[in-house]
Amino acid sequence: MIKKRIDAKSLELKERVVAINRVSKVVKGGKRFKFAVLVVVGDGDRYVGAGIGKAKEISEAVRKGIDKASKGLVEIRRAGETMPHPVTGNFGAASVLLKPAPAGTGVIAGGVVRAIMELGGVKDVVTKVVGRTSNAINVAWATLEALKETRTADEIYKLRGKKAPESAAVSAD
Repeated sequence: MIKKRIDAKSLELKERVVAINRVSKVVKGGKRFKFAVLVVVGDGDRYVGAGIGKAKEISEAVRKGIDKASKGLVEIRRAGETMPHPVTGNFGAASVLLKPAPAGTGVIAGGVVRAIMELGGVKDVVTKVVGRTSNAINVAWATLEALKETRTADEIYKLRGKKAPESAAVSAD
């Protein structure tokens, strides 16, 4: 499947810093500290992305993370305010399960997955990190992989070469 590039300049993106990791390197004169920052960006309606920025200062790392996240936006396919079907995304040791929920349930998710769902505009979803990891970066990538795998009912009918039942009933009248 061909991945279409989403133009982030035309969108009004909100960002959220999800994880900050201080990395130290031991050198002759002592320790050198750098920061790796995981940032999630989204328009609050349809598009969401995650990126990692690395720099000597947190502010510079956040800026780099926002730039990378806005270059790798993913479109969230929804059924109303929830997911169209249960889906699992895997990345490294992380495995994330996303399940649709009835209206009014809210976003039931942990830190990284909650940020991705809220900035992506999903209002009702139940999630679970099933894999053997608490690594925020792997959980973020696994969540984005799950979002890439979702399909709406219309897309599935089109892939199978069939008409959707709603459109068939309307045309018969």
